[in-house]
Amino acid sequence: MPDPTSLKDDLLQGVSVDVRVCVGSASPTIKDLMQLEPDSILPLSTHVDDPVELYVGDKLIAKGFLETSPDGDDGSLSVRLTAVGDPTTGLK
Repeated sequence: MPDPTSLKDDLLQGVSVDVRVCVGSASPTIKDLMQLEPDSILPLSTHVDDPVELYVGDKLIAKGFLETSPDGDDGSLSVRLTAVGDPTTGLK
């Protein structure tokens, strides 16, 4: 009979999760937000070469740098990881 713990682990391995990549933040006033329209520019607190943070839910799981995807000429982005935390506790 299979070990129930390993069976549960096997089932969870195929579950997809959403990873959010945070590239920066902004603190506009409500007035500034109300004036946003297409082609407006919202300055962020970071530069293009600054590290980004990866989150699952509200847990920081990794850090890295944005780069152009190596397998495409369409300008899509990837993240090169520089630090990875424990999946259960996050990155410290």
